[in-house]
Amino acid sequence: MIAYGVLLHLLQPLLRQKLRRRAQHEPQYGLNVAQRFGQYADSSPEGGFVWLHAVSLGETRAAALLLPALREVFPGMRLLLTHGTATGWVQGRALLEAGDVQVWLPWDTAQATRQFLAHFKPSMGLLMETEVWPHLVQACRQAGVPLCLLNARMSEKSCRRALRWPALSGPAYRGLSLVLAQSVPDAQRLLRLGCRDVRVVGNLKFDVVVSDQARKQASLWRSGLGSRPVVMLASTREGEELLWLQALQSQPDRLEQLKALGVLWLLVPRHPQRFDEVNALLAKAALLCERRSAWGDREPDAARMTSADVVLGDSLGEMQTYYLVSRMALLGGSFAPLGGQNLIEAAACACPVVMGPHTFNFADAAALAVAQGAAWQMQDMQAALDQVVLALTHPQSLEHAQKAADQLLEKGRGAVSNHIQALRSTAVIKMNGSVA
Repeated sequence: MIAYGVLLHLLQPLLRQKLRRRAQHEPQYGLNVAQRFGQYADSSPEGGFVWLHAVSLGETRAAALLLPALREVFPGMRLLLTHGTATGWVQGRALLEAGDVQVWLPWDTAQATRQFLAHFKPSMGLLMETEVWPHLVQACRQAGVPLCLLNARMSEKSCRRALRWPALSGPAYRGLSLVLAQSVPDAQRLLRLGCRDVRVVGNLKFDVVVSDQARKQASLWRSGLGSRPVVMLASTREGEELLWLQALQSQPDRLEQLKALGVLWLLVPRHPQRFDEVNALLAKAALLCERRSAWGDREPDAARMTSADVVLGDSLGEMQTYYLVSRMALLGGSFAPLGGQNLIEAAACACPVVMGPHTFNFADAAALAVAQGAAWQMQDMQAALDQVVLALTHPQSLEHAQKAADQLLEKGRGAVSNHIQALRSTAVIKMNGSVA
């Protein structure tokens, strides 16, 4: 632990440099930088917060599903919401109510984590999915703050990596008061790491509800997009757009088939700082690209959509709308060795997905989707494009996959209720909703 602490202390100048670079594209990274090091300018609040940490966009979306139920358990609760990324911060702002506070979680040094807890004095901590840090857990134990890992997932790859450093991972995972896992395999890996009270309660993301706003917006967009089948590349990561372009252009016969089918590609990069980079890549490939940001509140221009090759989804908070207008989607993060992205939101919109071989971050959900017929897993981008052609030329098969996606979601629902019941049945939360 001492060596770990020294290393993190030495790396702090590099963290400051990284934040400055990222702030050039995402200004939120330049906000309140001192908070990253445990320094909070405001006067110390009264304490008693329910602290919830959602590091990035996906975790914040999962937290949004749980928060209404938490507020019922804690009438009048004050939320301390922390993040690590700009996308999580932007999404989290919509979750705040009067009396709530939103800050950055500090870098995992002993001093910064102690200062964070001393300043806010939370009554309990709720970490979303994977965010277990050695100094943070140690500081919570010393301060008497119960710490729970919610919607917990643990891939085999991450488990093996953590087991290589037992002096760090052992105390960290043993220090958790309660772990609520998404699946049995997740729970088994977390037990191997030393977690004590581990329960399988399901994945919060299955409780997602498609908003009325997304449905209205999708209806508006469809009137401009026309009858062309939209195929989405969802949450793509660096390098995957190039893989798609290379596969698209490598087989002229398949490219002609896709053009004959009238396919309109919808490309949505995972990270907003890459929007301009991807747009430049599409221009270099001589593809006619329309940017979602150019539409504003209007519907797409029907005449321009007739000749467009690609729509670049350069916006935040509109993934449901993107899925709703798509016949099917290629899942980002799964064609490069990055572990895949969450496919549950696609299922909520009855949008079948084609996945690449790399789904280790969401292995159980991916396997379940394939087994239910709501997704196809292919060996590479070439095979994925073959599957797109096959699905679009067999409408009944595609319709079956769309129904299977809807059924997949229904089977997975209930995790919010299971989380609340598990929290209330432990010593962490008393039955009257107060913190033990």
